[in-house]
Order: sequence, then C-alpha cells, then structure tokens
Amino acid sequence: MTDTKRIGVLLFDGFEELDAVGPYKVFGNAARRGADWTVETLATEPTERVTAAYGLRVEPDGVLSAERDLDYLLVPGGGWNDGGGQGARDAADDDDLLATIRALHDAGTTLVSVCTGAMILAEAGVLDGRPAVTHHEALDDLRESGAAVVEARVVDDGDVVTAGGITAGIDCALWLVEREWGSDVAETVATTMEYERGGDVRRTAEK
Repeated sequence: MTDTKRIGVLLFDGFEELDAVGPYKVFGNAARRGADWTVETLATEPTERVTAAYGLRVEPDGVLSAERDLDYLLVPGGGWNDGGGQGARDAADDDDLLATIRALHDAGTTLVSVCTGAMILAEAGVLDGRPAVTHHEALDDLRESGAAVVEARVVDDGDVVTAGGITAGIDCALWLVEREWGSDVAETVATTMEYERGGDVRRTAEK
C-alpha cells in the first residue's frame, strides 16, 4: 500500500444512488481539506456506464479486480428489499465479484458496506460471525447469513465496516474520515455539507 490511501466505490446496475454518491461526496470534501486519499468508481465489468436504481447513469473510472491496490472498498446496496433479481441481489449472485471481494479483503483491503451492500459482503463470506448492520428491512436476512447483527448506525469491526440504510452511508463515510484523519477534518466536512451527524458508531474492534 502507498502512503496515499486509495478508496474504491463499487458500482453495479441497480445500485442505490445515495449509498455510493453520499460517501463519494464526503471523501471528496475530505480530500480538499487535507485527507491524503484518492477515490475512484469501479464497475464490476468493463462498461461505458452503470445505471443506478433510479436511473442515474455513471461513467466508472475503471473495473474492480483483485489486483487493484485499495485501502478501502465501499460496496453499496440497492433493490434487495424489493425481492427481485436486480441490484444488490444480482451482485450477490455474481461469483466472480464475490471472489474478488474476498481476495481484496485477504490482501488487506478494508471492506465498507452501505445499506444492503452488507448482504453482498455476507454472500462473499466475510461477515460470518462478525458484528454488522444493514438496512432495517434486511436485518433478518443478515442474521440468517451468519452475521452477528448489531443495531447501530455504523458498526466498525476493524477491517470490515458496515452502515445501516441509505443515508447512514454519509455517517459511515464521515466516521472513516474521522478514523483516518481525525475529528476536526470530519466535523469540517460535515459542516461544509450542512449535514448533522446522527446515530451511534459501534466500534467493536480497533483499526
């Protein structure tokens, strides 16, 4: 890993816009205020654009692979609670994606999920027996997956950090800013975004 931290934000068709864009905005604001990291959007396969749950089209910066040198990988959710085969459910059935997530984690990448992105991590097998949270409507699914559900806004278990539903991703991103760069930077970013941090961060392991 380089001194500059590298964050990848995973994109797949049907991802929940705010799950990814909210944290992306936080990370970008933090970079302008001294956080030494880069942020890139990464698709699951080569493509010119990815279409999100509500129609937002995004041109990804690259493609996720096990060879990418990432300090953090943020995995959004989207569509899981609708019960269809799109969005997070489709991603959770992608064996190649799950293998890549496992390989990155084994190589030292901290995995971060927002909302039902936790179910993708669960399908990858990285939440077995670990404290985690997801959108409130998917908590039973998360329990059944073998994770130890903690009902908090953000759960920091060291090399795996999970957040509750949708807007909790902003709180999660601000927590990561605080974890890496200190509370002053995090509070400055929150103030700039006129965002009132809410809910509790449950820290179950040291960084």
